Amino acid sequence: MQTYPARAVIDLDAIAANVRTLDAGTSAQVMAVVKADGYGHGLVPAARAARRGGATWLGAAQVVEAIELRAAGDTGRILTWLYAPGAPLREAVEADVDVAVAAPWNVEALVTAAREAGRTARVHLKVDTGLGRNGLTPAQLPEVLRAVMRAQAEGALAVVGVFSHFAFADAPSHPTVLGQAAEFARAVEAVEGAGARLEVRHLANSAATLTNPGVHYDLVRPGIAVYGLSPIPDLKTSEDLGLVPAMTLEAELATVKPLPGGHGLSYAHQYVTPGDTVVGVVPLGYADGVPRHCSGTDGRLGAPVRVGGRRLAIAGRVCMDQLVVDLGPGASEQAGARVELFGTGADGGPTAQDWAEAAGTISYEIVTRLGARVPRHYVGEGAAE
Repeated sequence: MQTYPARAVIDLDAIAANVRTLDAGTSAQVMAVVKADGYGHGLVPAARAARRGGATWLGAAQVVEAIELRAAGDTGRILTWLYAPGAPLREAVEADVDVAVAAPWNVEALVTAAREAGRTARVHLKVDTGLGRNGLTPAQLPEVLRAVMRAQAEGALAVVGVFSHFAFADAPSHPTVLGQAAEFARAVEAVEGAGARLEVRHLANSAATLTNPGVHYDLVRPGIAVYGLSPIPDLKTSEDLGLVPAMTLEAELATVKPLPGGHGLSYAHQYVTPGDTVVGVVPLGYADGVPRHCSGTDGRLGAPVRVGGRRLAIAGRVCMDQLVVDLGPGASEQAGARVELFGTGADGGPTAQDWAEAAGTISYEIVTRLGARVPRHYVGEGAAE
């Protein structure tokens, strides 16, 4: 029984196919990043689809995400890298999850977790090569390296990886890309010189996986590309890259009614009907993750939608639970008619990238911000799992 007048349809076969496409483009192993609830697609279903596509690793930013993957039955390698004091590190070590060392205090915390768990913790050193975010600075690395190697000699830790993250991977010719690659090479040399026997060295995110094979090393970490969205939309579309967007956001019209010309729509009447028309109310709003910046005004229609095969747009402000579409004079749609907010882009339909451009953001935000009350409906192999 339908319980919500909207849904995100997630094509698991598209996720698997995108991973196969990424895998075919590299000689490295592929880590599918499934953080943020699988970029809004669902943590466990997305992870299972990525595994079917050939991902040998999974990446989860938060420790609890990695533990959830283990609890769901995933037996492959998983890395987690972002945590604060008090994180369930013992549970992660017990679950054989690889954990990042991204700050000096992490070392003792992981040693304690390993002792409590009664097993060696597998760690990857996260080096800040220029992003200025999470990770060890080059100045911090020598001291931390000495500490982790002492812990390895005691059997508490095993240093199995070293990694970093680009600041400008979506601009492959940016000078910082070469600078960070050189800094990462120095870090790898230092870690290996200290006696660590690394299983994986990894630097490439989605953009670098698709544009810079020279930094693929042993493992690449695509995220948004796994879900079929281009990480380099100014250079190449999803279609250009052989990727298929996996999420389609759709709803049913809740209200359809005629309005005269000169009638304001939604709060503050930022859109006024140019003539007699028919409007439809879509029961989704910013509480569902629809960006308020996708609103439409008289001078600029909002994010595109498709109704009855026609490409229309949001008219007026996006509200908490609803938005309005000017269906045009003589529109024949009735309540219950399907509205596609974004999807694969096939046949000229709107995409998450279109919505990103309308909102002045990136496609990553469009899919990951989708609210929890919007049901995820899975199709493709594994949909019944």
